[in-house]
Amino acid sequence: MTTIHDPNLRGFASDNYSGVHPEVLAAITAANDGHQIAYGEDVYTARLQELFVRHLGDGVEAFPVFNGTGANVVGLQSMLPRWGAVIAASTAHINVDEGGAPERVAGIKILNVPTDDGKLTPELVDREAWGWGDEHRAQPLVVSITQSTELGTLYTPDEIRALADHAHERGMRLHLDGARVANAAAALDLPLRAFTRDAGVDVMSFGGTKNGAMIGEAVVVMNPDAAHGLIYLRKLNMQLSSKMRFISAQLVALLEDDLWLRNARHSNAMAQRLRRGVEAGLADGSIRGVAFTQPTQSNGVFATLPDGVADRLRESFRFYDWDASRNEVRWMCSFDTSEHDIDAFIAAIARETAGL
Repeated sequence: MTTIHDPNLRGFASDNYSGVHPEVLAAITAANDGHQIAYGEDVYTARLQELFVRHLGDGVEAFPVFNGTGANVVGLQSMLPRWGAVIAASTAHINVDEGGAPERVAGIKILNVPTDDGKLTPELVDREAWGWGDEHRAQPLVVSITQSTELGTLYTPDEIRALADHAHERGMRLHLDGARVANAAAALDLPLRAFTRDAGVDVMSFGGTKNGAMIGEAVVVMNPDAAHGLIYLRKLNMQLSSKMRFISAQLVALLEDDLWLRNARHSNAMAQRLRRGVEAGLADGSIRGVAFTQPTQSNGVFATLPDGVADRLRESFRFYDWDASRNEVRWMCSFDTSEHDIDAFIAAIARETAGL
């Protein structure tokens, strides 16, 4: 097939815009010869289980699925009875970016809590953690957090442990949306287990697509008592791949030799380069009118721009508005973002703000 897109086109809209890492493509090719048993009884899915045990300890179980929304819906559904509800930050992906899938597909009530930095605290959880035994209220039985958050911020292991203890003391479970959990591990410079299983997380969505995979995530159960019926729910929710070896092979490629961390460290470093470059421009006057709205702790940079600047920049580099009412934008870096990409974008920001 002839390439019909411009491979030199670069953007900062989403880490989903990037291609597939060459090592992941090679893993798909390596898994392609011959026959393997369908629906997860293949050697690649078995190897994936071994790798999650290596990273998280004995007794964990991983369920590969097609995408992040599927991972969150299936994982949360396995943690809740029909009358259960989930407490989440108002910015959480399950609340604003999954098309109502938790509500429509899983029948889950989301109890959302406003938060300035995308993070929950025990005090914020308590705004919605009430009404147990009240037949008129959806029962809050799971707390869901995102690591790293939708605003690019990070929970420390102690913060997650505090949330887990708080939830468990009230009969609730803790779910972690890990669409960008690799970026969190890289930024914290900690083993995956340190801020997940050892911190009290019960069930996690483990992301691959934003970190170099073609397609595929996993629901990872760290507390078997917290999740039930996943083998049925995955099929029921159309997340069971018949040729699962190709999803598992990608996650194996990411996890086996720490490609997941190498990719995440690179994308985090590019976000830091972008922020430092803009800050230097603000300091020397070559960039004007830009302000940052969140700390840059993973691979996302959040900033406000002067009127009209975002649209002019998007003529060369695509990115999304985050809060258009205050000219806030989001710039995401990927495993394949280069220093040249960053420097060209900084130069474009300087050109578009020079006359302000």
